[in-house]
Amino acid sequence: MRNNNLKGTGVAIVTPFTKKGNVDTEALTKIVKHLHNGKVEYIVVLGTTGETATLSKEEKQLVINTVIKANAKKLPLVIGIGGNNTADVIETIKNTDLKPFEAILSVAPYYNKPNQEGYYQHYKAVAQSTKKDIILYNVPGRTGSNVTWETQVRIAKDFKNIVATKEASGSIEQIMKIIKNKPKDFLVISGDDNLTLPVIAAGGVGVISVVANAFPKEYSDMVRLCLKHKFDDAQKLHYGLLDITDQLFADGNPGGVKYALSLLKKCDPYLRLPLCEPNDKVKQTLAQLIKNH
Repeated sequence: MRNNNLKGTGVAIVTPFTKKGNVDTEALTKIVKHLHNGKVEYIVVLGTTGETATLSKEEKQLVINTVIKANAKKLPLVIGIGGNNTADVIETIKNTDLKPFEAILSVAPYYNKPNQEGYYQHYKAVAQSTKKDIILYNVPGRTGSNVTWETQVRIAKDFKNIVATKEASGSIEQIMKIIKNKPKDFLVISGDDNLTLPVIAAGGVGVISVVANAFPKEYSDMVRLCLKHKFDDAQKLHYGLLDITDQLFADGNPGGVKYALSLLKKCDPYLRLPLCEPNDKVKQTLAQLIKNH
């Protein structure tokens, strides 16, 4: 296996802010401990859910330092480093202290809309720039184009330090074709909370989750049951969180999960522009669902 530490539930951790818009290190520490108590398998720092696009270089380092300190080496950490400028991604990797991290989560280039050869050459350059393990991240809903299953399998076969894909295409068919054709030790990780159960049933190894910020124990228990092929028990937890998960994404991520975390007294719901809090209907629905949960 290329990296067993990336099985199970990883959490794309939020970046809490104060009312004045500063990084809330106290709340971030509280959330890390919440994830420890929920027994998740690893934490992903500086992902999309962490509003990384709105953080300065200094704030990114503050988030990294805070999570490392709060984590106290209890869980593996993954760092998000990606972008639509290959040279800049490589430069960032080379200038980042990667020793505390299990792997790099690197999103497929966005906005430029590369063809499939462009995606391949991008990940080739990134893979050759570091010895650190890399997770490819395919999320067409955000990037504007899809890394096809053929391209992902080609990348998986050619670059041994690209150890996994976080697949958020929403296409079970595409995910199954990756699983069918990939190298045996290459990991397929769900990038959609509500598809994790079927992805694991098809041969995936876990998830990088948003909902597990708020409900780490239930969600990671569900994933572990799936990995043990105890799907009857897993379904109960899956369907118990299904409506909540829907609402977390109903009016933007991470607005939904930050509002849920505020209801659970873990952090305030503040976001940075251009993101705004969910609309009142979503807030009311979430509040009712969580109250009755």
